[in-house]
Amino acid sequence: MARTDSTGSTWRYRWAHRQNERRRRVFRSADQAWRRRDDELRRLRGLAENFQGSAAAGAGLPLGLAPDEAVFWVLPAAQLVEVRHTTVLPAPDLTVAPAATPPRPRRPDGIRVADAGLAVITNRRLVLLGGRGRRDWAYGKMTGLAHDPHAPVTLIQVLDRRRASGLMLPPDVAADFRFKLTLAFADAIEQRGAVLDQIDEAIAEHAQLKPFRPLIATPAQARPLAFVPGGRRTVAVAAGIALLVPAALLDTDPSDPTRPEVAVAATPAPAGSAPPVALPAAPVRGPVASKPRRGTTPPTPTPAGKRLCGAPDNPMGYDFCGGDRIRRPAAEVCDWFDCVPEFWAGRGYLVQCRDGSVSLTGGRRDACAAHDGVRRTLGR
Repeated sequence: MARTDSTGSTWRYRWAHRQNERRRRVFRSADQAWRRRDDELRRLRGLAENFQGSAAAGAGLPLGLAPDEAVFWVLPAAQLVEVRHTTVLPAPDLTVAPAATPPRPRRPDGIRVADAGLAVITNRRLVLLGGRGRRDWAYGKMTGLAHDPHAPVTLIQVLDRRRASGLMLPPDVAADFRFKLTLAFADAIEQRGAVLDQIDEAIAEHAQLKPFRPLIATPAQARPLAFVPGGRRTVAVAAGIALLVPAALLDTDPSDPTRPEVAVAATPAPAGSAPPVALPAAPVRGPVASKPRRGTTPPTPTPAGKRLCGAPDNPMGYDFCGGDRIRRPAAEVCDWFDCVPEFWAGRGYLVQCRDGSVSLTGGRRDACAAHDGVRRTLGR
């Protein structure tokens, strides 16, 4: 008779319900993250296509514009920063990399604030109109440009100044400022099309990472191990104990193997009878190895001397010792490791999540996102 709960459903139905809930949770989380990034990429695509400036946008600013100069963007709150030591910045490029999270509101070491005021981006230069004067960075004189990935600071090197300087902005507008400065610089060197092509390529690559809707787990897919608390690990531990106990009992035999055992009668022999005859001890036979059933293949253990570094014993030789990454795991990997739902939909290398499950999403930003993050990498 099947075990049922108060609603009359068997443990197989309860297992299927839990599996489907977990799969839906993981899918919703991955889908929301994918949609947020997709929306951001498409927003940048539209901004890059429609990013236009005009001379009228600079009306009222204490800034004299050249005849062919147009104002793209004005930011009312910016701080002028200067580097205390001499440094060499990388050459300006047109790389567009949308930040996943806004930078933290902090000032890096070695940077001092020299002024504050209004930042203006034109098609020819970046200008800060501060309380102590004006600071210009002409695109034609730029020799270096760097955006701090952890702070809202952009540093610029130009030919007519020895030390690098730049702007520190509010964290919520730093990403837009960097993108618009890249567009303005691209316009100055007539490479706006290269930026658009780069964004289109990023959108196409991101479309291939759209998460698949998970398959529905059915009660028929429930394994008997799902009914055991701890699942496969509990069964493995119990089997190990069952094999170790007989061996321990054999090793604790107190008899001396070099002395033949003598069978002695329970009652003394009558007077005048022949002395007892010593009988040879029966040979002790070891446990008989069980033969595999017909049609089944016995599991192959891990090669002798192979270190696993905490990984379960498996015929593939996978371990946690930091070997080569595994991007194409064996088909039976989930028989030896606790795989996450939709394991084969992953695109990456094998990693173990912090909850003990194994995922094929190593190297991706969302690796083990629904399983407390990545703990360590599987190798061989």
